[in-house]
Amino acid sequence: MTVIDANRMHEIETRYPEYFHRSFRQRFGGLMILIATLLYSLYAVWFFDLPKLFTEAHWERVGIYLSQWVSYDVQPEFRIEGDGSIDIRYPRFSPLGDNPHPDWLVNNPDGSITVSISGTSRSVTVSKSETIVTAHGVSVPVDVSSGAPKVVGPVPGWMTVYDDNVLADLGFAGNVSISVDRVKIRKRFIGWANFIFDTQSSFFDKPVGEVVSLIVSGPRIKPDQSNLSLAFDDIWNNSEWQHGDVWTKLFQTIVMAFLGTLLGSLTAFPLAFLAARNITPNRLLNQILKRFFDFLRSVDMLIWALFLTRAFGPGPLAGSGAIFLTETGTLGKLYSEGLENIDNKPREGIKSTGAQTVLVHRYGIMPQIVPVFVSQTLYQWESNVRGATIIGAVGAGGIGLKLWEAMRTNANWENVAYMVILILIVVFIFDTASNALRHRLMGTKAH
Repeated sequence: MTVIDANRMHEIETRYPEYFHRSFRQRFGGLMILIATLLYSLYAVWFFDLPKLFTEAHWERVGIYLSQWVSYDVQPEFRIEGDGSIDIRYPRFSPLGDNPHPDWLVNNPDGSITVSISGTSRSVTVSKSETIVTAHGVSVPVDVSSGAPKVVGPVPGWMTVYDDNVLADLGFAGNVSISVDRVKIRKRFIGWANFIFDTQSSFFDKPVGEVVSLIVSGPRIKPDQSNLSLAFDDIWNNSEWQHGDVWTKLFQTIVMAFLGTLLGSLTAFPLAFLAARNITPNRLLNQILKRFFDFLRSVDMLIWALFLTRAFGPGPLAGSGAIFLTETGTLGKLYSEGLENIDNKPREGIKSTGAQTVLVHRYGIMPQIVPVFVSQTLYQWESNVRGATIIGAVGAGGIGLKLWEAMRTNANWENVAYMVILILIVVFIFDTASNALRHRLMGTKAH
């Protein structure tokens, strides 16, 4: 056991005062940060009234919207005529086409019609005097022969009775609305209806094998056009999914991001040399350009897009301009700070040989900054692919505008899902490519 005398202890304290004489901030800094974080969190809960927001939020809509992302519904309507016959009608733009004959709808010998909502466990039988709804293991008759629909027997929890209407909620499978003279059914299917061919296509509702046979060796459907060309036209011009328009808008978004980033980097590059203090020893010019960069990037890309859509009208030009202005400010700041942090020894060595300024920059500065600049530019380009989608929603063109139009209808959520998936795929591809290029330029190994 080693014994340290008072002199030795004093010497150690003098040599390492940061360990023996810690300040108040060093001793209690972590605790103070924790307390401040908790206090701010409580303030945020009170300021935004989060308990009330969570209580009053319509959480059920989340499930409804998500289900509509991955499914579609068919809405047959059964009208009970005066002579007791039942007329079946479908919406004008039904996924089943103009003359549907679905196998889940059966005409019974007694004149009634049975609709299978979900196999045999959920079904609806419509007749002139009553509608029988079968679900959750019970069959509930609804009398429609009098002035208002009336549930015969006890009303189950999944059925709601109004003055002139009875609504049966069958969960994800759909619902049934029953009145005296009509029964409207909403039957839900998993998947995206008519994603390849719409109801107007010559290939609509044909089996895959028949479609392939027609395209490969079948007789021409239209004498002046091959079946392959016709199939491509029908897919590209699908009226329900609008593949051609969606992919064109997606390409516009990519071009907007590329053009805006490219022009921003080309503009910011020479200005950064003028803004860097170690390259251009003019403090007034340095400060003017740096404040100019701050101004351009302090105004959000979305705000620039709003300004430019007023000036040039809706379209990709406004989107490219918004990205260009934002990137000029962002990249200008990044480039100038990168220049100010370079190693001056190679530059001074080349300058000592009497080389011209252009050569000094070319051989003394460029080898140091090019990998960093390209890496930063690629990252901004990748980020702007996502940003271009957002600014498209305010009229700056691209798929963002198309996405906003689909969301605004509050009915085309499967189209929203389609475009979101396309955006995710594009962002993933650009993220992967950008990361690979950055690591290659920086000489590091991608993980």
